[in-house]
Amino acid sequence: MAQKTVLVVYAHQSSASFNSAVRDVTVQELTQQGYRVIVSDLYTMNFKASATQDDIIGDLKNPELFKYGEETMHAWKEGRLSDDIVAEQCKVMEAELVIFQFPMYWFSVPAIMKGWMDRVLTQGFAFSLKNMYDKGVFKDKKAMLTFSTAATQKMFQPDGINGDINITLWPLQNGTLHFCGFQVLAPQIFWSPAHCPPGVRTAMLQGWQSRLKGLLAEKPLTFAPSELFDLSFQGGFSLWPKVKAEWESQSYGITTGHHLGKLLPPDNQTKAPPADDNQDKAS
Repeated sequence: MAQKTVLVVYAHQSSASFNSAVRDVTVQELTQQGYRVIVSDLYTMNFKASATQDDIIGDLKNPELFKYGEETMHAWKEGRLSDDIVAEQCKVMEAELVIFQFPMYWFSVPAIMKGWMDRVLTQGFAFSLKNMYDKGVFKDKKAMLTFSTAATQKMFQPDGINGDINITLWPLQNGTLHFCGFQVLAPQIFWSPAHCPPGVRTAMLQGWQSRLKGLLAEKPLTFAPSELFDLSFQGGFSLWPKVKAEWESQSYGITTGHHLGKLLPPDNQTKAPPADDNQDKAS
């Protein structure tokens, strides 16, 4: 059997950080299991975060009105993307699993990682209107978020000052990873390690190491499948009326994003549901 590959897209400035220790555990454990582990250390690489015309080699299709998405799609088709983008796209293609590891900044990823997403996940390569969500380009690959927070777990509860972490994660996990077709594994969240004693940080690392032993066999998070939607411009890419009617009797919405004005399904973006969960109606 061919050796399986894991790509870690990593964003932290310090080699003495907790995130650095997490990365080392990831590399060591997965390598020991026989995986080939590639790390894109974005700060060390000085990866360019801004999506600009410099990402395209050669003439633009429409120099009068530069549209980054359209121009990079044409450049991808014609082999005219910049070398740094092509190198990262090759890593994605090789990987069975992509791990995005970072400290949470402003309820999202650091700018350098957002730039990686903006520039590497180009139209055509990572998605199209015909190839998105569960029909996406990367439907046979897995991806996940592994990140640290400054806030405590209680601050990210539904009654916490930061609000429900499931809502915070929806744009990244659904709008980026699942949109490109990835099967999204539950995130690994390291709650406020900077404010924890050394023993707690050690326990966090040990917990991650234990999870890594069976990570690629985990069941992914549940998202609403595309057949629930009228995928036409006339239908507005909205839920079919019959689907909405079927969910009228349910206590919870379908997903964090497709809540239908109901209670959010518990832990929809943080835990894979058990096989007998109501969410199986959407799987």
